[in-house]
Amino acid sequence: MSAKLTMADKLAARTPAKALARARDLRAAGRHGRAALLLGLAAEKGELDAARELALYYLSGEGGHMRSATEAARWLTPAAEAGDTKAQLILANLFATGMNSAAATGGLFGDTMLGEPDFEAALSWALKAAEAGEGEAMALAGYIHLNGPEALRDQEKALHWYERGAEAGAAAAHFGCAMLLMPTAETDEATFRALAHLRKASEGDLAGGHFHLAVAYEHAVGLERDLEKAAELYGRAAKAGLNEAQYKYGAMLLRGVGITRNAQEGETWLRRAALGGNGPAAMMVATIYVTSDDGLPPNYAEAAIWFHIAAEKDMVQAAQALGLLYLLGQGVPRDPDEAAKWLRKAAELGSSGAQATYAQALAKGRFNPRITEPAPVAEWFEQAARQGDRFGLYNYAVCLAEGFGIDKDEAKAAELFLQAAETIIDAQYRYGLMLAEGRGVERDYEQARFWLEKACTIDAPLALNALATLYLHGLGGPKEPQKALGMFERAAAKGNLQAMFALGALLGGGNGLEADRVASLAWYRHAAQAGHNQAALMLGKYYKLGIATAPDSEAARKWFTQARDGGMAEAQAELDSLPPLVAPAAQDCGVQG
Repeated sequence: MSAKLTMADKLAARTPAKALARARDLRAAGRHGRAALLLGLAAEKGELDAARELALYYLSGEGGHMRSATEAARWLTPAAEAGDTKAQLILANLFATGMNSAAATGGLFGDTMLGEPDFEAALSWALKAAEAGEGEAMALAGYIHLNGPEALRDQEKALHWYERGAEAGAAAAHFGCAMLLMPTAETDEATFRALAHLRKASEGDLAGGHFHLAVAYEHAVGLERDLEKAAELYGRAAKAGLNEAQYKYGAMLLRGVGITRNAQEGETWLRRAALGGNGPAAMMVATIYVTSDDGLPPNYAEAAIWFHIAAEKDMVQAAQALGLLYLLGQGVPRDPDEAAKWLRKAAELGSSGAQATYAQALAKGRFNPRITEPAPVAEWFEQAARQGDRFGLYNYAVCLAEGFGIDKDEAKAAELFLQAAETIIDAQYRYGLMLAEGRGVERDYEQARFWLEKACTIDAPLALNALATLYLHGLGGPKEPQKALGMFERAAAKGNLQAMFALGALLGGGNGLEADRVASLAWYRHAAQAGHNQAALMLGKYYKLGIATAPDSEAARKWFTQARDGGMAEAQAELDSLPPLVAPAAQDCGVQG
């Protein structure tokens, strides 16, 4: 170490007691290097207070010493063995927080501060200090008996030492009493007793005391509800570094609950809590960026960072949201297999929405089978159905109807669709369609109409198309083409391409409806432009023949080509029937022969 003793220091060093006194003066003046040297000299000559204070320098790293728990323990042990209760307490804390007996006697300089706890050694030293009247040691003995290894646990002994420590005025002991008594408090008297200890812990400026007293004020546990007091106490605990308090305080600031709203400060505390591993706090920060209320668009890239932290802490909504971001490529690179990872996590945590999204993406072949192993989606849905989840019931029925991850069973699917149809519109549509097609049940057009009409209450396009077909052909009731036309229009307004194509066909003439070839052409064009290949074929015919428009071979060629490339075999014959393309005429470039 670089510090050098002065003449006055050397004179004091001749006597251990004077060396200790001189070291204390130097420490008070901030001369830690010289103070540590004098403490070392005094400790070598058997001055136990000097040994303890030298150990504190090894724990803090002041005075030019490298931090070392084992060196601290080496100097503490003689003092502790001589009955120094403060040394005994420090040793007990060292063993409890991560230093085993072998390391304590090894004398390794510059070791890491923490290793594996040695609770037996910790309890041994804590009891020595506790029996000598050291309140904090009593609290530590209570803690080890309550939370230590199974062999040391004894709730009666824990309460005994906590109560003795509380009598001695130790805030940590008051806190321990409160934590032991509150969960079993079934009467007002028991609750008030626990709260009295909690108040003492808070008065002792113990972060846990502030936090749990705040919880009592927030939820009116033995107290009148007082959100202002709760916010104040959460703030004190948050500033002391308690992660859960940082989350609660940040949330109250963000929402203006019990305290003047300050969204910026609230977000800062939530970020601190989230970076400390608090899942709900990370979820709140992510939500801030998704639902921006400052007029700016959502910041999905920032949200993804916080969703990731929350998802790692098994926050089901965060895992589902992160999966969707990867699936859509919002804020993160589009990566279906990374999406599968997070959707599967959310699904296994019980999210029916994540289960359905995962299953849909799997059915569409979005995942790379070399990277993502298919999940047992049918089992997920079956389990959810058994637990009374209506969406799980519906999705399990879909798996049965389509043979997705399970043997196809249309009869069972129809039965389950009927059960789910009480509350789920998609189930009403599916069941109505099965009745109309006679799949899994006896064909019944009248009942098909009934269920499809229920599904059409929110203008579900597929249900509208199916019901319109029944009305158009008079199946299950009177033939009403005009009503069918209106239903197709409602479905087309929702962007359904099949409905657009149907409108083009109906307005082209027939089916008891007055022809409107201009409108027919327009609907075919809408559908073809959106990728409907049969509509492209019909549009090509209209341009070829000049129906509702001037004949246009080039326009016809364009739409026939789209139809052919889309798999419409008839389109090639139509292309062959068009006049050949005319090669451009040679132009005079001005060169004279």
